[in-house]
Amino acid sequence: MTIDSYLLFVVASVLLCIAPGPDMIFLLGRTIAQGRKAGIIAAVGINLGAYVHLLGAVAGISALLATSAYAFTIIKWMGAIYLLYIGARILLSKQNQVLIDGNANSNRNYRQIFWQGFLSDVLNPKVAIFYLAFLPQFIKPNTAHQSLQILFLGVTVNVIAIIINIVLVYSASLLTNSFRKHSAISGWLNKMLGALFIFLGLKLASEKI
Repeated sequence: MTIDSYLLFVVASVLLCIAPGPDMIFLLGRTIAQGRKAGIIAAVGINLGAYVHLLGAVAGISALLATSAYAFTIIKWMGAIYLLYIGARILLSKQNQVLIDGNANSNRNYRQIFWQGFLSDVLNPKVAIFYLAFLPQFIKPNTAHQSLQILFLGVTVNVIAIIINIVLVYSASLLTNSFRKHSAISGWLNKMLGALFIFLGLKLASEKI
């Protein structure tokens, strides 16, 4: 890989990372409803989930998802059901504030946010297919160590993604901090978050290979 092709890959990765998608909607939803720390934890969970897809691409698992409608459908419905479950729990919750800073439940709730971000990314087969379709375009055919090249490019796009996502989280947190101080508004924000999860679950369920 030449330096020119790598720089082109970096530019393409930045453009892809700033394009709105399910992951961005998820972490912004967490940030707006629950604050900066929740958004950062969601971003970290999503980013680590992306590494699972990267390793899957290197191992060839993504190729299976891209060519097998059966495997794609199983993963798709697992992810959709999980997102619908989270959304329903939030909508049915009687708490106005999902996170309560400074008490014993806070750390547990943050762990839940991390795993929600992680699993929502891992259980999205479109992410696996993205790695399979996008990364090989920047690798020369018939060259040595192609798997290492894919791994290197994948780490690059994931590092770019986490930087962009953290910037988005900080920006969204600053813009919405005053809203979260009011319990009534905070309650509505959390209900909107639950509706957002259900929307993402339905959207994922409608995806086709």
